[in-house]
Order: sequence, then C-alpha cells, then structure tokens
Amino acid sequence: MNLRIFSLLFLLVAIGLSSGCGVYSFTGASISPDVKTISIGTFYNNAPLGPSNMSVLFTENIKDYFQQNTSLELVDNNGDLQIEGYIANYTITPVAATAGSQGQADFSALSRITITVSASYTNVNDPTFDFDRTFSFFKDYDNSINLPANEEAFVEEIFDQIVLDIFNASVANW
Repeated sequence: MNLRIFSLLFLLVAIGLSSGCGVYSFTGASISPDVKTISIGTFYNNAPLGPSNMSVLFTENIKDYFQQNTSLELVDNNGDLQIEGYIANYTITPVAATAGSQGQADFSALSRITITVSASYTNVNDPTFDFDRTFSFFKDYDNSINLPANEEAFVEEIFDQIVLDIFNASVANW
C-alpha cells in the first residue's frame, strides 16, 4: 500500500514539475507565454578573413538552435523577439612558440582562431531585456594539422559556442 501511495505521489509531482506555468523550459529558456515568434536576420560576414560561407553557417546555426530549444515560431520579420547582427572579425594568431632546431627559424606550434560576432536582441514585449553586444570565442589548434581541411569544423565549433552565448544572453537571461 505504501509503495502505491508513493508511486502516485511521485507521478503527481513529476507531472506538476513538467507542466509548470509555461514560462521555463529544460533548456534554461525563460520566455514569457505571450511571446510566440522570433525573427532572426541574416548575419552578414564583415570579417576581412575566414571562410566565405561563414554568413550562411552562422545564420542557419542560430536559427536551428532557437527552433530546437524553444517553442517559438520562426518568422521572416517583426517577431516578438528579434535577433540580428554580423560577423565582425576572424583572426588567426600564434599562441605557443617553439624553438627551431639547428639553423631553422622559430615558429608557432599552436595557433588560435578567434571569431567575433556582433548581435542585437530586441524583445518587443519587454525592452528591458534588449541588448547590443559582441560575442567572441576561439579554438586552438596544432599547426602540424592541415588548416584548410579542418577550418570548417573549427568554425562550426566556435559558432556553436557563440550561438549558445547569444541564446543564454537573450532568452535564458544569463
């Protein structure tokens, strides 16, 4: 009998926690119930360097992330939430120098790709959450690998983190 009562109580608590009031989700997003749509503009590539397809990669990545992690409907323009911006910079810099041997020049053994994205967020229903910020992330790689063969994977990894940062700053309010 006690097991039956415990099971029923557990089930009721689980249902209560999962249904909630519709404001919080397991992704950490706290979106007001009156917010139904989001519009995400194309993030154009204003960086002087980097792969030519960065604009498409980033724009599709951020749209996919919001569609997978919220119940918001993606619309072309004038969403309740609006995100737009551009890829501001792409740099490759040496990180760890190594000494050359017997007459060879010193060189960098490790390099860092850094990408900076400028993003603005508008919440039509509550402007207190609006922002205009830059987000940046990097990936270190060993110079012994072939960069052109791995660059797209590195860029996607960096974009994944920047998209997460934008998501957290906008709908998760972190």
